[in-house]
Amino acid sequence: MRALVLFAHPVPDSYSASLHRIVVDTLEGRGWEVDDCDLYAERFNPVLSLEERRSYHDEPGNVAPVKKYVDRLQSAQALVLVFPVWIFGFPAILKGFFDRVCLPGVAFRLVDGRVAPNLQNIRSLAAVTTYGGTRLRALLAGDPPRKIVTRSVRFYCQPERMRYLALYDMNRATEHRLKAFQKRVQSEFEGF
Repeated sequence: MRALVLFAHPVPDSYSASLHRIVVDTLEGRGWEVDDCDLYAERFNPVLSLEERRSYHDEPGNVAPVKKYVDRLQSAQALVLVFPVWIFGFPAILKGFFDRVCLPGVAFRLVDGRVAPNLQNIRSLAAVTTYGGTRLRALLAGDPPRKIVTRSVRFYCQPERMRYLALYDMNRATEHRLKAFQKRVQSEFEGF
């Protein structure tokens, strides 16, 4: 099995980076082939250009600017997102990945004006994330990252397995709680 792990945090020694490392190490330890995509380290450009927007629906030419990432996404059987939630949203680099790579003909198809899923190669979908605020604050804000992953991305993939692992209230988390979440992530990916 091949997993594309998308990591979106600019600080290599952050708590998010430790979660990323746990995900990659655990999957590799289980025999998965891991395509480890650190969006910051790879200097992924999240900005959708004028030309890209104008050719957004022009299949298959619309993939040319991001073909390398499209190929990686289409060759994976699992997609794992590791990111922090900032201001109740994705880091801009991850949002830009969705904007630029999840194109018509890649993530979805338009059939008679309706959106149909097109990433059926993704059989497992997971997100590992942290929130500075509490779960209640996230709920009051609508928890956009959770909804996008568990509804939109899930729709594109139609996965057999879906996990959304979130550590809320990280700004006040004790060392014990941080370590417990790391163990939970490792345990979840041992059975992924």
